[in-house]
Amino acid sequence: MTAMTNSTRLLETFLDLVRIDSPSGDEAKISEELVARLRHLGLDVQTDALHNIVARRQGKGEPLLLMAHMDTVMPGKGIKPVIRDGVVYSDGTTILGADDKSGIAVILEILRVLKEEPVDSPPLEVVISVQEETGLFGIKALDATGLQARIGVSFDTGDVPGSIVVSAPSHNVLSAVVHGKAAHAGAEPENGINAIVIAAQAVAAMPLGRIDEETTANIGTIQGGRATNIVPDRVELRGEARSRQEDKLEAQTAKMVEALRSAATRQSGSVDIDVQRAYRGYHLTESDTTVARLMAACRKLGVEPRLVPSGGGSDVNILNALGKQVVNLSTGMTCVHTLEEHIALSDMVACAEIVLEFIRQSN
Repeated sequence: MTAMTNSTRLLETFLDLVRIDSPSGDEAKISEELVARLRHLGLDVQTDALHNIVARRQGKGEPLLLMAHMDTVMPGKGIKPVIRDGVVYSDGTTILGADDKSGIAVILEILRVLKEEPVDSPPLEVVISVQEETGLFGIKALDATGLQARIGVSFDTGDVPGSIVVSAPSHNVLSAVVHGKAAHAGAEPENGINAIVIAAQAVAAMPLGRIDEETTANIGTIQGGRATNIVPDRVELRGEARSRQEDKLEAQTAKMVEALRSAATRQSGSVDIDVQRAYRGYHLTESDTTVARLMAACRKLGVEPRLVPSGGGSDVNILNALGKQVVNLSTGMTCVHTLEEHIALSDMVACAEIVLEFIRQSN
């Protein structure tokens, strides 16, 4: 007889985790807590200098990977969870941290259930990363060469139970420094070249926002100028472009670069531009092993699976680029990165049950 998810225990775990402050770059305390919990469950646990966690549970058969991240966005200190009608919220002064402590809570509950079961499961590798929110830095720094699992499930997305993210975009980061010429703004403005004007004209000429259903672009930060009486000679800006199609990404990036160069030329200034690939996209289908088996697990439990694309990246992008077959499965997190973030306990339970069925079918 198989063990069942304990919803009360799952809720208590989630509440414990969200009460531990863990903004990106400050994960030492929660990492220590998770190491203790994983070792108590019998896993072999290793950490690195950044506090990434890799834990392993012995079993028989093909190994499976379970993933989440432990860091949160701000404001995420002093979180006080509030429960209303089976849904967990913050008290409204902070985020909740369901992104992604709901994923960690689900993983811990899965491990507890498997420990209670009388039969062996496949070997499990558990990866809980740091600094996901600030650019996937934790998973990028992780030595993934020792990971044996070829397929896996990550718990870092929302939507209704059974939602499986099967594609995500590639992401380019654009950094530019616009150079003008300083001059006294009152005495001799005609001798200056206004770098802010160049940057403004460039941004105005760029296609930004929702380009199409697969492509987005944004200028996120602009910094420049020293005083109102100085024609600004330097402006720094950072932006991004994302697309699930590589040719669209390159075309969008080229338009942003050309807008900067053209504006600088018109104003007799100059611009230094750097474009870096943050991560590569991926695309899986229902014929891929991980997706097919998750869909089968959903249907076994009476949940209709939904295959959905994402406009954002996650740790999954990095592992798929390394040849793994990993997808994000919804924990039910809603309104993430806002003060209205919340999650229903029933959605976390459904997520855990789906993955437990996925694991049991692997025997």
